[in-house]
Amino acid sequence: MKNNITVSIFEIVGSPLCVASDDGQKVNDRIAAALRESRIATVSFLNVSSLTAAFLNAAIGQLYGSFGEDQIRLQLRVKDMQPDDVALLKRVVNTAKQYFKNPQRFNKAVEEVVRDGGDGEKL
Repeated sequence: MKNNITVSIFEIVGSPLCVASDDGQKVNDRIAAALRESRIATVSFLNVSSLTAAFLNAAIGQLYGSFGEDQIRLQLRVKDMQPDDVALLKRVVNTAKQYFKNPQRFNKAVEEVVRDGGDGEKL
């Protein structure tokens, strides 16, 4: 593998608040470029004070739609995360893995919930 790269969330977003999926997409673009170049990407959450699932879905979750789980496991590292944020990241990653295994099934389930109002009642 070529040289490693550190992706600073704080520098990319320009704020300690990492809540918007648009900002997550900027991070995703950097990580994906590194993975395509067979580089190890270490994502630093230093100075990040607020993090949402929407941000993490865009930044990291959607990588599972473009790259294999083994490649991500080998080439992606995270550091400087708070324990609560690590737990959130694990939930996002697990959901992304399940989604990208069978996106049609997930989409069908969402359509059924929307159509049925989530409790079996027709809207």
